[in-house]
Amino acid sequence: MEISKNIKYVGVNDKEIDLFEGQYVVPNGMAYNSYVILDNMVAVMDSVDEHFAGEWLENIKAVLGERKPDYLVVQHMEPDHSGSIMDFVKEFPETKIVSSAKAFVMMKNFFGTDFAEKQVVVAEGSKLELGEHKLSFIEAPMVHWPEVIMTFEETEGVLFSADAFGKFGSLDTDEEWACEARRYYIGIVGKFGLPVQTLLKKAAGLNIKTICPLHGPILTENLGYYIDLYNTWSSYGVESEGVVIAYTSVYGNTKKAVNKLAELLESKGQKVVVNDLARCDMAEAVEDAFRYGKIVFATTTYNGDIFPFMKEFINHLTERNFQNKVVGFIENGSWAPTAARVMKTMLEKCKDLTFTQTSVKIMSALNAENETALESLANELCK
Repeated sequence: MEISKNIKYVGVNDKEIDLFEGQYVVPNGMAYNSYVILDNMVAVMDSVDEHFAGEWLENIKAVLGERKPDYLVVQHMEPDHSGSIMDFVKEFPETKIVSSAKAFVMMKNFFGTDFAEKQVVVAEGSKLELGEHKLSFIEAPMVHWPEVIMTFEETEGVLFSADAFGKFGSLDTDEEWACEARRYYIGIVGKFGLPVQTLLKKAAGLNIKTICPLHGPILTENLGYYIDLYNTWSSYGVESEGVVIAYTSVYGNTKKAVNKLAELLESKGQKVVVNDLARCDMAEAVEDAFRYGKIVFATTTYNGDIFPFMKEFINHLTERNFQNKVVGFIENGSWAPTAARVMKTMLEKCKDLTFTQTSVKIMSALNAENETALESLANELCK
């Protein structure tokens, strides 16, 4: 694949993977992206997962022919991008390795060596000239590891963006970008909104024409669309108007209340997304919670606490800096309901949450009083 006449794609598609990072379901696999810049000197941008080292090296050799790479630029040390460094060094022993100081420390941890004789240490504003192509390095700590750098190729306006602007799915997958990019961002980068905001401010001063991420497709058109989404996600803004209802139900009575609330909201013109936390993809439910502006948590009291799937869900939210939402509760308990109090306590450290005045308490099964409360909750959520 050609990014341009002098920039080639040499990455790989992983169709074997079932869980990315051991937890995210990826039915369409993953892409581990790597690029080659051809000039008077040759730079390879990042490596790939070690299971695909052979394919990656063959891709590089197919592009280079008789030439050898002068530099391997390592932007990010997660193993899905750094796992083939040792194979690369064995294949091309004369190549210099360009990376941040923190990345070389991590290389020592991963490989038992920091490649001292090959090091080219770069930091914010460092430059590397390949000929006509000039690389400028951008520090991007905690997007989403502390050692991350990104690279701007000044001549063609290409931003090599490490994990930023990435998505789930292999490159031969035909699907809408935002859904899997959002799930990827919220799940993996979501906690680090402030560092992403810092990065976007740096990027605003660059004449970017192409974005080459380490996962997902190369972005060449309508870049404002992708950057605006990243701005919304990293500032924890509301992307879509609507109400998410996240619930667990043991014997179906809490589910009946959820369905009733969803029916009331839809009758009032609200977009409603319902997630059964025991059965849905948890990452999808987390994505929805960040995407929409309003959320209702509905669960049962369980061992004096809350149902485990709900506890897991809220933990996912709070560790990712959940904020800026309108929040309502539905609780169920046959003799001593405490779920609403427990959920609110779990959320109390989150910023800028507005709690509805109405909180629905069910004692085992729905009754007329509960239905009146659900109507009041729906009215509040529609304001």
